[in-house]
Amino acid sequence: MNEDRVIEKLLEHDGRLDRIEKKMVKLDMLDDIFAGQDRMIRILERVDQERVFTNEKIKQLEADVQSIKLRLQIA
Repeated sequence: MNEDRVIEKLLEHDGRLDRIEKKMVKLDMLDDIFAGQDRMIRILERVDQERVFTNEKIKQLEADVQSIKLRLQIA
């Protein structure tokens, strides 16, 4: 009877260990996913900063073009 209880507990613990291993694999996958998302966010932040600077440069160029047009009297 005692041996049956020990075997039952061992099987129960094996099942728990399997579930824990599966959860740990999922957590490792989540770490990889989050790391990838962090890299994507850094790329998007850089692209957004470049967009801001590009828009500002375009405004400056448009002002320069308008000034040149006025000097050439074609505006």
